[in-house]
Amino acid sequence: MSEIDDKRGSLLGDIHLRLFASLVLHTAIIYVVIVLGRVTTSYAAVELDLSFIWVGIISCCFSILPIFLAVPLGRFIDKGYDALAVRLGCVALFAAGCVYAFAPTGPVSLMIGTALLGIGQIGCMAGHQMIAIRAGKTRRGRDAVFGYQMVALALGQACAPLVIAWIAGDARVPPVDLIFHITLGVSCVALASSFLLPAAERTEAKDGDAPKMSLGELLRMRGLPAYILASITTITALDLVTIYLPLLGAERHMDVATVGWLMSVRAISSMFARLLYVPLMDLMGRMGLTYVSMLSPALAFVLVGLPMPLWLLFPAMAVAGLGLGVAATLTLSGIVDIAPTHARATAMSLRLTGNRVGMVVIPMVAGVVATAAGAAGVFLILALTLSSSAGSIWKSRRGS
Repeated sequence: MSEIDDKRGSLLGDIHLRLFASLVLHTAIIYVVIVLGRVTTSYAAVELDLSFIWVGIISCCFSILPIFLAVPLGRFIDKGYDALAVRLGCVALFAAGCVYAFAPTGPVSLMIGTALLGIGQIGCMAGHQMIAIRAGKTRRGRDAVFGYQMVALALGQACAPLVIAWIAGDARVPPVDLIFHITLGVSCVALASSFLLPAAERTEAKDGDAPKMSLGELLRMRGLPAYILASITTITALDLVTIYLPLLGAERHMDVATVGWLMSVRAISSMFARLLYVPLMDLMGRMGLTYVSMLSPALAFVLVGLPMPLWLLFPAMAVAGLGLGVAATLTLSGIVDIAPTHARATAMSLRLTGNRVGMVVIPMVAGVVATAAGAAGVFLILALTLSSSAGSIWKSRRGS
């Protein structure tokens, strides 16, 4: 047996395979639902001729309620209820699908549907994170599970735009009602498949009875704020690409298929980066990889925001996907490594809370910027926030 085969074999021994398989399957399905809903919402806004301010308000609805739900949800999951949190999240996704499919399409229904998507996403994501920890028997296995779970997430993100592009063909705006009904159908699959995820056993849940750590104690742990900061900027960037790339395409007279391929290039490159996550970590170290993974998409977004030939957008989105894919995974593994076992879900809920705060504030700023400078201005703002965050992390590390 070769050394490579030996490493593969030992890695399989580090993972609970059945739990791992159920986790990655469900992760891919829910992100098909979420991206279908969010991208189609943007096209619905174009169809309704809504202003960029309205687009920003609708986008913020994805994050407002999860800001208040994240920490209580983390406390709930720390008691061993990760699988139940996922199922409740799937119920919210199904409710969003019903609103999209059956309510008259308008600003209010788009806001309600987006809010329900946000609640469903945070429930599923928070539960998935703790299930991923259960699926990895060792630290090496856990890193591998996180990496492959993020691959499944990127796969779901890549498939949804391709479905939209296939349905729309050469049209500038796809058939919104049809895609909203498809979103509802996939949400039904997500809810049904959530029952493949087994609940934590009592021995796995016992740490939930340990004394609670205050949020202040968690935030004072060295390194944790740096990873939360990186998470806010990277996750917000991923979210705004989903919202504003269709609008940029409309501004520059791209057809829906071209925009779908650009979004898929971003998602596929993120998936590829996550496959290489563990080797890249070994090669560059955690902080070195953090800097590279945040600065490279910042440069790519500068290029996207500037007038440039269409073909150059594809390598720019590939670079953005590579960097953001690694950076999003880094925030997960870093927080898990730092936080104590009995407060891991609470620590990760702080990450989710920070993400949602960023996804409320930055889209509002983006909406104002887009009103003045168009959708291209949003990508320049993303470049600024990513590079500023990387600089802040570097400064905090030097001062420690």
